[in-house]
Parts: sequence; structure tokens; C-alpha cells
Amino acid sequence: METKRVYFVGVGGQGNILATKLVGEAAIIAGVPVNMSETHGMAQRGGVVESTAVVGPACSSIISEGEVDIALAFEPLEAMRALEKMNCKTLVIMSKSAIPPFTVAIGQGKYPETKGAIDYIRSKVGKVVAFDAMEEARAAGNPLGVNMVMVGALCASGQLPMNDSDFKKAIETKTKKAFIKANMDCFERGIEVYSRSMS
Repeated sequence: METKRVYFVGVGGQGNILATKLVGEAAIIAGVPVNMSETHGMAQRGGVVESTAVVGPACSSIISEGEVDIALAFEPLEAMRALEKMNCKTLVIMSKSAIPPFTVAIGQGKYPETKGAIDYIRSKVGKVVAFDAMEEARAAGNPLGVNMVMVGALCASGQLPMNDSDFKKAIETKTKKAFIKANMDCFERGIEVYSRSMS
């Protein structure tokens, strides 16, 4: 079994820690070895949040520079910041929804132009699949479901040894019962948007 190193990056409030836990739970359901870690930093809304899931027989959750196989980037600027972890074969699944940091909000910085950032990332990695995860979540009727959209896209990539049934079971067991249907709708939306990007 090939080890896949998945790196999640975003800002506080986007739910990327839960996304990481769902990947871990899906792996456990599928009987696949998995190691995870998380770095909250300033994890309040707007603060950087990073986490990892190493899926396969590797014994460590640490991902060194240039080792990321799949980057799940919930925000364009955070994808840029994570480039040192990536390599020329990395698959980057990213949301185009920008969340400007505090310095930009108070006029002490400038947010980079999103298309230029995506083009630059494309020049450094193997493949970029970029879409507006916030827009997709809203279209699915759940504006808080950005993380589910991202997990759906990750599932659809076929890069991990878990299928959609494994992920759905993870969503059923690891998210609040009141939100299961809404989360499933966003998960399915993520599968659809990834598939559209491949057509």
C-alpha cells in the first residue's frame, strides 16, 4: 500500500480540523493505517490552522518540506504559504474563497490577486483543482459546509484508498446528527465539483 501524505491548511472557522478527522475516521473504517496531527496556532476565526493525515503504512504524522502528496487548501493565501511543503507532483485541491487576514482588514497589507496566486501555485506543483468551496456549500444549502465540500473533492480525486461509502460512514459517526443531511449534501457537492473540473 502506498503512503499518501495529506496536508490541510486554512484559517480558523473553516472546519479543516474536522475535515482531517473525517479522513482519519474514513481510513479506520476502511481498515487503512492512518496518523494525524494538528497545529491550531491562533485558531480563532481568521487564524492559521494546519493539520496532517498520513494515510498508509508510514509510522509518523510529520510531513517535512517537499513531502506533501495532496494539499487540501481551504483558502488561496494559505495555499501559497504552504508551497514549501509541496513538490512538483503534489495534487492541490483548493478553494478560491478568499479570507483576508487581519493585517489586510486594517489596511496594513494587500491580499494577492487570486488568479495570479493560483497560476503561480500551478507552476510549482503537479496539478491544481480550484473552485469556490463557499459558493458550492451555499448552493448545497449549507454555508457552513465548506469543509464537507473539500472532503468530497478529496474523495473524488481517487488518491486515497477509501471510497465514498467510507467517508459517508465517517460523516454519520463524527458529525452532529442534526447536520448529517446538510453535511452529506455538501460532501456530494464536492464530489460533483471535482468531477466537473476533470471533464
